[in-house]
Amino acid sequence: MVISSEQLPHMSADELREVVQSLLQTVTFKQATIDKLTLENAMLKRLKFAAQSERFSAEQRSLLEETLDEDLQAVSDEIEQLQSTDAPAPRVKEQPKRQPLPANLPRVEIHHEPDATTCACGCQMRRIGEDVAEKLDYQPGVFSVERHVRGKWACAKCETLIQAPVDAHIIDKGIPTTGLLAQVLVAKFADHLPLYRQEAIFGRAGLAIARSTLGAWVGSCGVQLQPLVDALKADILQHSVIHADETPVQMLKPGNGKTHRAYLWAYAAGVFEDTKAVVYDFCESRAGENAKVFLGDWRGSLVCDDFSGYKQLMTQGVTEVGCLAHARRKFFDLHAANQSQIAHSALEQIGRVYDIEREIKEFNLDERRRIRQERSKPLLDALHQWMVLNRQKVTDGTATAKALDYSLRRWGALTRFLSDGQLPVDNNHIENQIRPIAIGRNNWLFAGSLRAGKRGAAVMSLIQSARLNGHDPYAYLKDVLTRLPTQRASQIHELLPHRWQPQSQAI
Repeated sequence: MVISSEQLPHMSADELREVVQSLLQTVTFKQATIDKLTLENAMLKRLKFAAQSERFSAEQRSLLEETLDEDLQAVSDEIEQLQSTDAPAPRVKEQPKRQPLPANLPRVEIHHEPDATTCACGCQMRRIGEDVAEKLDYQPGVFSVERHVRGKWACAKCETLIQAPVDAHIIDKGIPTTGLLAQVLVAKFADHLPLYRQEAIFGRAGLAIARSTLGAWVGSCGVQLQPLVDALKADILQHSVIHADETPVQMLKPGNGKTHRAYLWAYAAGVFEDTKAVVYDFCESRAGENAKVFLGDWRGSLVCDDFSGYKQLMTQGVTEVGCLAHARRKFFDLHAANQSQIAHSALEQIGRVYDIEREIKEFNLDERRRIRQERSKPLLDALHQWMVLNRQKVTDGTATAKALDYSLRRWGALTRFLSDGQLPVDNNHIENQIRPIAIGRNNWLFAGSLRAGKRGAAVMSLIQSARLNGHDPYAYLKDVLTRLPTQRASQIHELLPHRWQPQSQAI
């Protein structure tokens, strides 16, 4: 609720009480959040100083330390954001003195001058000096320095001073350019290079950036990018068809130096939807409650496997759409194990359905539904009858019985695509989006904390969505990080990967 000072004298007592009550609720919520973050900050600091005594390998300790650096900076930024609207008293922030950038690095001067140097009094201003700020840029393998020179212009008559304003930056008063920040994020979350490896790579390029500094950059970027990820999630939830899947990721428990199994959930708009986007959600468990929380009030067609965690959703109005590829996989494994004739026959019949799907992939939804009804439905009806007959002939508990039971038990969900051209035949689309995560976790070893896992999920959501739309993740993130500080909240959707246009093309 936004109330101007001019409105207050004209408000009734009831309206004023409502305003005061709303403000008290806002202040109470903010203070509770600040207290929570402050406690988390203290715990992270304690973990950081205790890390040396934990029972970790050298590589594990390095990954833990960089995670803690990221988390500490992220928590600090979130506290600062909450306090910024409350006009707190100025605070002295102790920071180590920044070392000057090496003189041997190539430099590019970028001059910023006022649009006009004529004073309001009519006199021509005189240049009296300049401010210089250096920012570190990076192109793969090569560092360079941007020297931003801001001339100072003064009017001798009226003593007016003007200077070009400092451009807003994703990290206020930081030295990295958005290109360097994008490089660090892409290397960590797309190329799966931990920060200690990036530190070594940068060292070979001429400037070893401490992993604690890199961690602080990643933490700050994660906080700044989160509203964009929230907007991406909201966009996906506008669609009637959503794919869902999950994959295990190890998460560290710093207290005992061990890891436990956490899960990265993935959600994407239907493969036939116009929006090409995926959002990852890092959770500490595989409990179905995680999917329930993510989807909220959404009611549509959910393409998923037979995992029990999704079943609660189906009792609350969500329509289950099965994955024919999962059913086929049961017979494929059976045939690979013992050359089962039943499995071979099932694979042939399911293969004919997939042949049709490849033909109609680019058709509109009405035409796709018509062909499915004419050609695919008779094939699947015959397959169902065949499965029922053969199930009567096989012994309970055998591998063949289990393969047949899986399809028969889920037949309604597996064939739901026949009556709706917008529905896919399987869940392969989301499995393709989760595959890079499965590959990357071999290099991660683990997620260092819940906050780190969620931050990684957020950044990877933007990177993978950019890839889905044919964008270079580096170019996308560099442009977004440049524009985000000045982008209006009401226009943040313009920066979503499926709507993004480079600055040069944006209207």
